[in-house]
Amino acid sequence: MSALPALAESTNYFSRFATLAWLSLAQIVRAPSHSRRAEAARQSARHVVLLMAVVGVAIVTLMYALDVREIGLMPPRGSPGLWSVRILTDFGKDIYVLGALGGLLIAVAVVAPGLGGIQRSLLLGLGTRLQFVFLAVLVSVLTSELIKWIVGRGRPFVGGHANAFNFSHFAGTEAYSSFPSGHATTAFALAFAVAAIWPRARIAMIVYALVIAATRLVLLAHHPSDVVAGALVGITGAMAVRYWFAARRLGFAIHRDGSIVALTGPSPGRLKRVARGAFAP
Repeated sequence: MSALPALAESTNYFSRFATLAWLSLAQIVRAPSHSRRAEAARQSARHVVLLMAVVGVAIVTLMYALDVREIGLMPPRGSPGLWSVRILTDFGKDIYVLGALGGLLIAVAVVAPGLGGIQRSLLLGLGTRLQFVFLAVLVSVLTSELIKWIVGRGRPFVGGHANAFNFSHFAGTEAYSSFPSGHATTAFALAFAVAAIWPRARIAMIVYALVIAATRLVLLAHHPSDVVAGALVGITGAMAVRYWFAARRLGFAIHRDGSIVALTGPSPGRLKRVARGAFAP
């Protein structure tokens, strides 16, 4: 008979888990409701157009003036001294970043149903922000992969010599997937998303993104224009996801002028207390 209360508690937990998972998905895909979403859309569109124009000019300039020269200055592929750079560059690999963010989301989803009151509200607030960061990176990465397939730019020295204009459109091979840099896309999308939620982390995230971009050049995985294009895709993708969340009043507010700002979220100290309470024996 003692097993019956445990079974009832387990059933109740899974019911709460399923409900929370469904509500979490429903709030992301629901129709936008913010009254100032049109202003935010116009301002975001202006920023994206300006960013694309400026960075587009920079990309073309780099392709003609710097790409071949820069990769000729880098150490040969496979140089023993590059082992630390190879380790460092993996911190911008999309599968690792998305896997880590997905793991955090799963942890929140598993723990939250067992909590109540303010503790669950705090954890769900963190979950909404993690959803934003995850989708900001995911959307940017998928966009980057589509562009890679369409453009089909050869990586440095593919074909036997340095050539900034070696293209094989729709090739879909690793050798011809240089533009844009997937690592740069991931790093800059993550940097923008984290900084959008936690502005105090802005400097650290900018340094992180720049370091990841630099490793792609040192390892001769990309041309300079590739990493700049990756940064553009990552930032604009994260901006689009930020607007999507703001229009649904999820984690962001929209000011009268259309600017999007992060809502105050749960503090690290309060989250630590929730975590200690959740995992306490």
